[in-house]
Amino acid sequence: MFDYTSRYYLLETAVFSVGDGREIRYTRRRFLPPADGMSQLAEVTVTEGDRLDVITFRALGDAQHFWRVCDANNAMNPFDLTIEIGRRLRIATPET
Repeated sequence: MFDYTSRYYLLETAVFSVGDGREIRYTRRRFLPPADGMSQLAEVTVTEGDRLDVITFRALGDAQHFWRVCDANNAMNPFDLTIEIGRRLRIATPET
């Protein structure tokens, strides 16, 4: 269902049975992994006009992996990471 690079790739698919016999398939909820267990690759400082996708592309080579930066900084909302100029962001080593 999800591409192997997706944050949802390893999540289990569950089934909810409705009273009339129908089954609704859904992907289980994803929780943030503990950031302290991640190996740090780099640390970057947010500057004026920075966007998380650009930071992620520079650090990891793929803007779609912004969620890895969110995980490494315990952020549920990606936009929170670039609001504060001068904030230091952890870039974790991608799992293989």
